[in-house]
Amino acid sequence: METANVAQSLNQENMGDYVAQLQLHMTLQARNLVPNLTHSGDPRQQLLQETQATVEKLASRQGISF
Repeated sequence: METANVAQSLNQENMGDYVAQLQLHMTLQARNLVPNLTHSGDPRQQLLQETQATVEKLASRQGISF
C-alpha cells in the first residue's frame, strides 16, 4: 500500500514539473507572438497590455492541484 502511495506521489510530482515547464514554454511563446507594447494613446493597445499583465499575474499565482 505504501509503495502505491510513493509511486502516486512521484507521478504527481513529475506531472507538476511537466505542467510548470509547459506553462513557462507557453508564456515565452506568447511573448514572441505579441508585439512590443509602447505607451501610445491607442486604447486598444492599452487594453491589450492590461489584459496580458492580468493573465500573466493570474497564471503565475495559480496553484497546481491533483
